[in-house]
Amino acid sequence: MTAGILELDLHGLNCGQAKIKIDSTLRRADGSTYIVRLIHGYRGGTRIKEMIDEEYGCGRHEKVLQIRPGTNPGITELVLREL
Repeated sequence: MTAGILELDLHGLNCGQAKIKIDSTLRRADGSTYIVRLIHGYRGGTRIKEMIDEEYGCGRHEKVLQIRPGTNPGITELVLREL
């Protein structure tokens, strides 16, 4: 973990399992966390990425300020606060 960034590897999970892990991580995130980096991959399909956009985008979760792409197509970042 980099300071202020929580990384969560979602490989091998289905959408329901991934949502449970993401929700748990968001509950644990404190004021020092500004990004939750979700590593979901992209070669096996985009179902988890689509679920992330649907469940956490557009103000749907009180802790998530915005969603942004990561450094590659297999990563999505949930921004909790500006740095």
